[in-house]
Amino acid sequence: MQRISSRQNAVVRRFRDVARGRHADLMLLDGQHLLGEAVASGIQIEAVGFATRTGDGDLMRAAAGSGADVFTVTDQVLAAISPVREPSGVVAIARKRENSLDAVFARRPALVVMLSDVQDPGNVGAAIRAAEGCGATGVVCGDATADPFNWKALRGAMGSTFRLPVVSKQPLDAAIENARRRGLRVFATTARDGTALPDCDLRGPAAVLFGSEGLGLPESVIAAADVRMTIPMQPPVESLNVAVAAALVVYEATRQRRHPH
Repeated sequence: MQRISSRQNAVVRRFRDVARGRHADLMLLDGQHLLGEAVASGIQIEAVGFATRTGDGDLMRAAAGSGADVFTVTDQVLAAISPVREPSGVVAIARKRENSLDAVFARRPALVVMLSDVQDPGNVGAAIRAAEGCGATGVVCGDATADPFNWKALRGAMGSTFRLPVVSKQPLDAAIENARRRGLRVFATTARDGTALPDCDLRGPAAVLFGSEGLGLPESVIAAADVRMTIPMQPPVESLNVAVAAALVVYEATRQRRHPH
């Protein structure tokens, strides 16, 4: 197994370029858990750097068995290849799994989360995690939403991005029309003046739009939906983190589908 001790090594530069988003087909994975989830999900791993102190032989063998180039690195090199302030000890480069709107809408019965203007990658990742955990069938990230394959978003999703169909940089108006053509009812979450979440009929195929906590959904996006939905909250709270809101709505939809009467 090759050992890298110089920060000038070409491999180090490649890791840094991937972390900065300079390779559209690649993503950076930081942490043993995330790498393990990627390997288990059949994600193609290209390269992995292990800190000497990490010593996870099983994960090393799994990464090498998947076809990845595996290296041990010094702490100085680890700090150079990891964008995390306190690196966990394992950093990998992996190939993105191509998804499309067709893949997002393919699972039945459809329950699709659509994210508009969610600019914090950590919130995007947490929303994807909540979507998978509560029963969504896919996630659409609008063109003004942070990249779900950004390293921060991947850490927030904790592996859900590898299993749930997720697409990024989609014009939401076109995605909404696509959903409607496929028979999905489109719901837009709003802070007030919408149908209360428990009163919304989510038993059929549905797409639910979520905006950022601060600004919510643009009025044009709300107007394009079939139903305005409001999550009832106790005052003075008026808004929720997007991941929390997604979890509540998707959980309610799943509950209704399990108990339709």
